[in-house]
Amino acid sequence: MNQLDLKGQVAVVTGGARGIGLAVAERATASGARCAVWDVDLAEAEAVAKRLGGFAAQVDVTDDGAVAAALAATEAALGPVGILVANAGITGPNAPVEDYPIDAWRRVIEIDLTGVFLCCRAVVPGMRARNAGRIVNIASIAGKEGNPNAAAYSAAKAGVIGFTKSLGKELAATDVRVNCVTPAAAKTDIFKQMTQAQIDYMLSKIPAGRFAGVGEIAALVCWLASPDCSFSTGGVFDVSGGRATY
Repeated sequence: MNQLDLKGQVAVVTGGARGIGLAVAERATASGARCAVWDVDLAEAEAVAKRLGGFAAQVDVTDDGAVAAALAATEAALGPVGILVANAGITGPNAPVEDYPIDAWRRVIEIDLTGVFLCCRAVVPGMRARNAGRIVNIASIAGKEGNPNAAAYSAAKAGVIGFTKSLGKELAATDVRVNCVTPAAAKTDIFKQMTQAQIDYMLSKIPAGRFAGVGEIAALVCWLASPDCSFSTGGVFDVSGGRATY
């Protein structure tokens, strides 16, 4: 594993108890950061934080009060947050638009898009005041291309891309960098929310012929969270096995 220098940094990883978030927390810790694992599953978050020597908080990212409380608790325990990886998300059901449950649509948008907004909104004032920070939002290749029978997820992730570009421009004159990554599918617990037909469709779209490894995604995320990423902001970085066409 190539070494990145995140020494002295405090990193928040939402949805950090499993999957991509867990891989990011592990890679960031190996690079010297102290990680706060924010997750709805407190028991899993605490287990990860204990193993990594970090901090855990139970957070519903759609609740601005819960996000603010978790940030205050994190900074009391670890110090000022210099890195945010907004990763928490769900896929929602697989269904055509005319059959898509309205409540499910709203839930996907709230978690996958509004949750990113609320977490960024919470950390930006401190980062701006310190004139330092790195924000990496986890979007998806679905946000660029649109996956059939996954309209809510595709729309939310497209929103994350647009939001990242907007916030990146707002903070471009500071030393706060805001970027997002657009992974192709990776084998995580999120597959349990999908039909086998949807999983097979996603694999068929990847020229590399395999799903992404969570460690491969984490490597890119942690570089974007490092001081080496000094001029890229409002950017969209693919880790898609050749699927991305723009």
